[in-house]
This record gives sequence, C-alpha cells and structure tokens, in this order.
Amino acid sequence: MLVGVGSYSTELFSGLELDSVDARFSIRGEQDPPKGLVVVEIDDDTFSDLGEQWPFPRSLHGLLIDRLSNAGAKVIAYDVQFTEETQTAEDNALIKAVDLAGNVVLAATEVNQRGEANVFGGEKVLRSVGARAGNTAVEPGRDGTVRRSHFEIDGLKSFAVVTAEVATGRPVPKSSFDEDGAWINYAGPSGTIPTVTFSDVIRQRVDPAIFKDKIVVVGASAPTLQDVHPTAVGGGLMPGPEIQANTIATVLDDLPLESAPPGLDLLLIVLLAAAGPLAGALMRPLPAFGLAVGIMVLYLALVQIAFNSGLILPLVDPLLALTLGAIGTLGVYYLFAAFERQRVRFTFSRFVPENVVDQVLAGGEEELQLGGAKRECTLMFTDVRGFTTYSESREPTEVVEVLNRYLGEMTDAIMDHGGTLVTYMGDGIMAVFGAPLDQEDHADRAIAASREILDERLPAFCDWMRETGRGKGFKMGIGLNTGVVMSGQVGSKRRMEYTTIGDTTNTAARLEGMTKGSGHYLFLSESTREACVNPIDDLVLVGDLEVRGRDHTIRVWSIASEDEG
Repeated sequence: MLVGVGSYSTELFSGLELDSVDARFSIRGEQDPPKGLVVVEIDDDTFSDLGEQWPFPRSLHGLLIDRLSNAGAKVIAYDVQFTEETQTAEDNALIKAVDLAGNVVLAATEVNQRGEANVFGGEKVLRSVGARAGNTAVEPGRDGTVRRSHFEIDGLKSFAVVTAEVATGRPVPKSSFDEDGAWINYAGPSGTIPTVTFSDVIRQRVDPAIFKDKIVVVGASAPTLQDVHPTAVGGGLMPGPEIQANTIATVLDDLPLESAPPGLDLLLIVLLAAAGPLAGALMRPLPAFGLAVGIMVLYLALVQIAFNSGLILPLVDPLLALTLGAIGTLGVYYLFAAFERQRVRFTFSRFVPENVVDQVLAGGEEELQLGGAKRECTLMFTDVRGFTTYSESREPTEVVEVLNRYLGEMTDAIMDHGGTLVTYMGDGIMAVFGAPLDQEDHADRAIAASREILDERLPAFCDWMRETGRGKGFKMGIGLNTGVVMSGQVGSKRRMEYTTIGDTTNTAARLEGMTKGSGHYLFLSESTREACVNPIDDLVLVGDLEVRGRDHTIRVWSIASEDEG
C-alpha cells in the first residue's frame, strides 16, 4: 500500500501511466469524426501542385480565406503565423480577406507581457478586422507526446479555446481545465477528421458545400514544415492542424475526458493494495493469488469502461499496489514456510550432509530414523602429505586459511560429481558416491572426481600457495573402494552423524594410506573398476596388494598418467 501511495505521490511511473492512456485510446478504437470540422492541409502535393515555396505569398492565403468564406465556413481557424511584415501589397491582401470573412482565428506563439499576440502588428489591428488570435504552442508531455491542451498559454487563450468561443459565441470557462490542462479526446489517428488539400481548394477542385457551416482548420502537414507531433492515438505522427481540430472538437464537447479526482485515485490504490492480504487471510495462498489476478483483470476492464465513458482512472499505481500486495502475501506465506524449513535444515545440517537434509525435508520427519540401509556405493578417502609438518612451522591463521582453501577445492570437486561429503578428518576427507541417494554410475563419478582433484584442483591450489608465498604446495593420496556398506544416520537423539560402516569403508581408507611412497596419488580397487558403467582405458594395474585387516590380497589399479615422479 505504501509503495503504491508513494509511487502515486512522486509520479514515479507517470510515463507508464501515460502509455496506458494511449493504450486505452487504442482499445476504444477510432470514433466517428466530430461533426462540423474540416481540415485544410498544406501538404507535399500542395507544393508540387502550386509550384510555390514556403512561405507562400500572403495573397495566396487571402485567396484561400475568400474561398472558404464564400463557401459559408462558420469559422476559419488559420494555423499559420503572420507575425512578420512582408510586402505591403501581400500583407494588405491577406488583411482584407480576413476583414471580409469576419470569422477568422489566427495563430500566435509569440505573446507580449500583457498576453497579447503580435499578429498583423498587434491586437488593435486584429480587432479592427474582426479577427482573434489564439496561442497554437504545442506543449507535449515528458515523453514528447501531445495529450493535453491548456486554456491559455503565456496569458493568451489557446487556439482551440478561441475557435470554440468564436464558433459558439460564448466564452469557455477557465474552470473547465485542470491545472495540467484538459485531455484531448482524439477521435482517431491522423486522417480521421475529413481533410482536403490546400491546393485543391485554391484550384476549386473541391465541392464548396463541404465547408458550409463548418469550422475549417487550415495548417501545415508537410513534414518539412516541422509541424507534426506524436499523439496518444495511432502510434504515428499527427500534423498540427489535425491536433488543433481534435482539440477544438474536445472543447466544443465540453471536455468529455477527465481525470479521476485525487481522492478516488488514493482510494483505489488502498483498496487494491488490501485485496491481496485480505484474500490471503481468507484462503490458501495460491487460490488467493489467483483471486488477486482475477481482481486485476476486472480492474483492467473497469479502467477501459470508465475511459470509454469519459473518466480516466489511474492504472499503474493501483495495479502496482495490488500486485505487490498479492506477491507480498504469497511471499510472507512462503517466507514463514522457508523459515520453518530452514530451522529444520539448520537443526540437521550440523549432523548430516546437506543432501541428506534435503532427503529428510522431502520425505518428512519419518525419514529421520536412526540406523540405515545397505547400499552398494563407492567410498573415497583423501589425505594431504606433510600437512602436519607444514602446520607446525606456520601461524595458526595461515594454517587455517590454507586448510580451508584446500578443503574447499576438494569438496567442490566431490560435490560437483554428485558425491556426499561424510566428514573432514583434519586435512583428510571421507566421501561416498551412491549414498544416501542411489547412483548407478557411482564408481564413474568417484573416478571422475578424483581426476578433477588431481588434474585441476590440486595443481591450482598448489599454484595459489606458491603465488601467495604460503609454501610450495602439497602432494596427496586418494583411495577408492566399491562394495556394500551400511549407510545411514547413527548416534542418539541428541547427536547424530551420517556415515557408512563396513569393510568397504575400511578398505578404502587403507588404500589411501597405501599410496604413500608408491609413486601414485590414486589407488582404486578391482571392485571399483568392475562397477564402472563406462569402460576406462587409461587404468594401469598396480598389482595384487595385501591390505591390513583382510585375509586376501586386493587387485589395485591407478591412472596411467598419474605419477608422483
């Protein structure tokens, strides 16, 4: 709610709001052209047809005014500025035509301190010929789009207001306009209002009856004259005279589009912001979110219906409040659920590996049982050579930093290949592949993790030690053995640990110890080789070795290229 109100107060999304108004025009579609309006455009065809360059001789404009006046035009709204003197004969021809017509509104953008135009030299001349001037300055919004019209600009009434007053003989009340101006009720994109070409009127190729009792807006539409602007309709540019014609029609129609009062805006924001939390209090989160989506759709429809009826309701800020309220409600629910889940995770992650915690959380509390199950898996033991001696000659903080760096590299390699880290044993690691979750290729994963450790992780770690002056690096040993183990949580209700128990585990640990002085970093048992899903071509036979605690020798393998040297 506060976000929606804050956004509304600061006009944070005013650009999006204006875009939504444009979309409402588009959804409403093209309207019937306003009655009593015709546009005469000075377009590209006019230049080629008349063979004239801009600015046209003023006598030519006077001739057009004569044609329109003789045709019975109600008001001639001339959106071309005549502020500078030209040839006296030309100026007089135009002034005479304006005087004879007696119903001409002329364009102005330059206004003196008294709010008077300097057309024909000033207000005195205008009054003497029965003409009025209106400010045609276009004031686009922040995005350059023309959506609003003002009652007056720089103290001079706008072109549309003056034209409407001349047409009706009544003043337009200033109170009808908001401080930001009135919305222009565009009938449609460029061309919606009947339009004829300037040269066709001059050449008398147009039935004069189309001008009888009409307000005729005359102005430039040729892009070279730079009086084209983006508007709220059509997505393209609209010539200035057509914008003026739409604005005149809007004023004559008593400004049918109006913004909702600020109190209603805020009320809608508050109501929609409360919809999500209220729905969440009455039903489960997902149905509540679905209800919020339904409310959003209904509000979108309401906004369009209101627009079609002349009321511009706010869209972006209320929907923002509704969306944030719904998402917030859903988020709070899942946040509490996550907190509870995290509490369980925190409780058990102190005793068991993270993927075991995931298994517990996925299966419920019944998964958390003392004891376990028999599984065939591959055990891994690793150990650093000479770390104890290294640690005796270094500062404790440096020893811990080096150890953490090493364990981090090894752990990432193990877990990246789907292994479960069972425990750290000083600088040693015990890991298992294929437990607690079944993995058909557990032996392949264990060998792949060993390769990554020996070929990538250990060299990178040793490089880091040398580059940072922490020593020359270390050598290490890895033992792999595959077989059936007892896997599960062991301990008491107060203290549990995940582990694997059995001869397979013991043998893996002893194979790791046997790598010392053997010329190899890695020993893996025959059972591990046989358990591989995919054949491994670079294994070399080390031999049938005796393992302490076993009655029979074990055939041991290593990797061909792996040699301490």
